[in-house]
Amino acid sequence: MAFFRLYGLLLLVFALFVGCTSAEKYDTSTPEGAFKQAEALEKDELYEEAIEKFSDVKNKFPYSKLATEAELRIADIHYKREAFIEAQSAYQLFKEFHPKHPKSDYVTFRLAMSYFNQLPSTIDRDLSVAEKAILYFDEVLSSYPNSEYAAEAREKKYKALKMLAEKEMYIADFYAKRGMYDSALGRYETVLKRYPNLGLDAAALYGAAKSAIKSGERERGQQYLKNLYALYPDSEEARRAKSELE
Repeated sequence: MAFFRLYGLLLLVFALFVGCTSAEKYDTSTPEGAFKQAEALEKDELYEEAIEKFSDVKNKFPYSKLATEAELRIADIHYKREAFIEAQSAYQLFKEFHPKHPKSDYVTFRLAMSYFNQLPSTIDRDLSVAEKAILYFDEVLSSYPNSEYAAEAREKKYKALKMLAEKEMYIADFYAKRGMYDSALGRYETVLKRYPNLGLDAAALYGAAKSAIKSGERERGQQYLKNLYALYPDSEEARRAKSELE
């Protein structure tokens, strides 16, 4: 028993010794040494400590080029930890204070992704962050079209738009099922105007046609039917319209 107690004590002393030497091997009186210490902590996944040390670099050595890099690394650590609200805030501040930074495309993309990763898994919840994500994905695509992040920005923008469109359809169908055709019509028309080419056009045209006819706006409904037959003649919605609405 005494042997095990002694062995445990030796392990504790060894761990403390290693920790101390690891902390002491960087000269934190210089921006380079402080930055390397923060990097080491990040590598060991000691994220809170790493953020604290990167903050020290930023605050103690504000005129060093590493101060700006430390700001970005803090944002990256928040993102790595999936603390997306904190990451969003950090990338936003970085973008505002360093608009000409060489990694502006990366910062803008990560800002968009910070919003995107806050989206819920289902469309029946608040999707307001989708608009913000799309705004910054669009900025990547328009301002940095040759960026290595452009392809993923386009893909994620499509997914965010699809969620918004599906929610609009969900609400439209909700109204239509309850006979509230005036309200449903406006929602179906929003899908057609704001979210075209996302795979919902045929369903939205059918819904708009039915809602307009049921609301007494037969001419308007006929126009939607005409568009449905012209654009999606072989769709299930076109077949339903011919059997139900004519």
